[in-house]
Amino acid sequence: MDRFASMSIFVRVIERGSFAAAAEGSGMTATMVGNHIRALERLLGARLLNRTTRRQHLTEIGRAYYEQCVSILAQLQSAEIDARDMRARPRGRLRISAPIIYATCKLAPAMREYLDCYPDVHVELALSDRVVDLADGGFDAAIRVGPLPDSNLIARPLAPSSRIACAAPEYLLKHGTPATPKDLENHHCLAFGFDSGPERDWRFILADGSQQTVRVPGRLDISGGQALREAAVAGLGITLLPEMMLEHDIAEGRLIRLFAELSAPTFPVHIVYLPERKLTAKLASFVDFVIARFGPRPE
Repeated sequence: MDRFASMSIFVRVIERGSFAAAAEGSGMTATMVGNHIRALERLLGARLLNRTTRRQHLTEIGRAYYEQCVSILAQLQSAEIDARDMRARPRGRLRISAPIIYATCKLAPAMREYLDCYPDVHVELALSDRVVDLADGGFDAAIRVGPLPDSNLIARPLAPSSRIACAAPEYLLKHGTPATPKDLENHHCLAFGFDSGPERDWRFILADGSQQTVRVPGRLDISGGQALREAAVAGLGITLLPEMMLEHDIAEGRLIRLFAELSAPTFPVHIVYLPERKLTAKLASFVDFVIARFGPRPE
């Protein structure tokens, strides 16, 4: 028998005063009620009720068990209410994994708007440039930049991320401004340092739509986007970074965009999450917010 059902029936018997009263309105007979009580007694190895033809009394063990049953069933009901409430109303902790640059430039500045809309949601942004396992890491969703491998995840597209070449005015004044991507072969270039090595093959999309890859020289590799940006602002060389992190520097003249007439190479961006028959309200609210704020631009 279902243990929680038997516990509920036991509490009903105590509150109603008899098997027959407990059976009324429950869809069971008094005999079926008695079977549940006897099943509990066999499970516990102790008598819960002393029964006579006219009255029944809780044993000492029965009274202690009754109090525990009342508490457990109340907690179970509360948990069920909370679970239904979380489906209906965004609330609880939301763990999101995101690349460092995307989180710094996009997600973090937008969090005030999201948190103002959903005051019962607590967001935890975990910044990492490595691909995390959502299930093993306990994440609700992740932002992924770059081509997606095959997986069982649900992927919703966001606006792609473009990368542009730029340099400080001081560097260009001293070393000259490259007119074409090929000219980079004669400049100091600052490369992003990946675990597999520095990125020194830079890709550009030319005016006719074809792609050109240039092997750029340089003596400084940095495994962090913000540090790479600071090096470029300091005039150490030309760098290729996501446009999202350079907008303010370009607008304020600290960096100059190169090859502005060329289309910037782009990388796909997605928000991914585990498949569920129905999303929790908190995750659905976050996915909808991110898509509305950072989704693909209409053509």
